[in-house]
Amino acid sequence: MTSQSSTMSRTELAVWRTMLRAQVQISRRLQADLLADHDLALGSYDVLMHLGEAPDGRLRMNDLADRVLLSRSGLTRLVDRLQRDGLVVRQSCTSDARGLYAVLTPAGRARLADATPTYRQGVREYVLSRLDEPDLRTFGVILDKLADEGV
Repeated sequence: MTSQSSTMSRTELAVWRTMLRAQVQISRRLQADLLADHDLALGSYDVLMHLGEAPDGRLRMNDLADRVLLSRSGLTRLVDRLQRDGLVVRQSCTSDARGLYAVLTPAGRARLADATPTYRQGVREYVLSRLDEPDLRTFGVILDKLADEGV
């Protein structure tokens, strides 16, 4: 890393800090809404959402950890709690004795269905309603650049 690549201008630093602050504020608001209305943490909702979108409501634990941006151990603890609540079960992988699947239960699917309108309303209120159509297109392009794994 060169000296120039490790320095930031005031503007760059301000943008970076604003992005971090916005992400934290949005996440806190979504978390508060989900906890208040559904007694469901944002991380738990995220796990249920990814399982709900997966074929047969199941994903390998490693794949799920990558999708929800948690460490393997962090996901294990979260799935433990969801399993205690009857929202998820674990299943062995028949093709790999070491592999485990997280599987959405009917109760988990119902909880996800109940919480999704609250989540979507929060996303709309805290993010989407604040951007007009050109802003959304520009923001999408910017996020695509930031999410590019080739970086």
